[in-house]
Amino acid sequence: MKKNRMLLFFALLAAALLCIGCASGSDESGQKEQTEQAASEDAESRTESGKEEEDQAKEEEKTDGTQGELKHYTAIIDVRDYGKITVDLDPNAAPITVENFVKLAKDGFYDGLTFHRIMEGFMIQGGDPNGNGTGGSSETIKGEFKENGVDNPISHVRGTISMARSQDPDSASSQFFIVQADSTFLDGQYAAFGSVKEGMEIVDQICQDALPTDDNGTIPSDEQPVIETITIEE
Repeated sequence: MKKNRMLLFFALLAAALLCIGCASGSDESGQKEQTEQAASEDAESRTESGKEEEDQAKEEEKTDGTQGELKHYTAIIDVRDYGKITVDLDPNAAPITVENFVKLAKDGFYDGLTFHRIMEGFMIQGGDPNGNGTGGSSETIKGEFKENGVDNPISHVRGTISMARSQDPDSASSQFFIVQADSTFLDGQYAAFGSVKEGMEIVDQICQDALPTDDNGTIPSDEQPVIETITIEE
């Protein structure tokens, strides 16, 4: 009897140790799964972080290295028989407008076009392939001005370059104008995107020589000053 009790005791002890071993194995397995899950989440986090850094790097490539400042461009408008008008473009005020103008100029779109509308004491307007104020490029852009929901700080004072458009606020395409005399009544209604740095005397001379046929500044096609080319410097 005593022997049977001893055997029963050892059998129960072995069973208890076996259960403890199973529990220990289960705990180790759970810890392993948790470790693997944490490692996976960490890898995913690092992947997302890397993607964000890559996107940020791409955005920085568009800048000139100055915090918050977009790449600077200068446009040189060469007008036949008159000379060159140098314009500083302001992408911080009107990034879409500047990008559009720079692209068209680099593509040679403006080469050979004219200033078809000239009003002394106001402005000169050009960049229309039709030469009469009705044309443009194949694309139109968002009007970057206050009445169209865009905060544009550039005022239409002497020397400002701005985009012409129809009544549709998002109809600007290729036509632009250079203000000869302060015209601040245009502020908030047209997308100004830069100012003349050198050559306003050329704008003045073009205005003085012009003989418009009506009060809207229409210039006969054979008398329109020709834009030889617009060169972009970065």
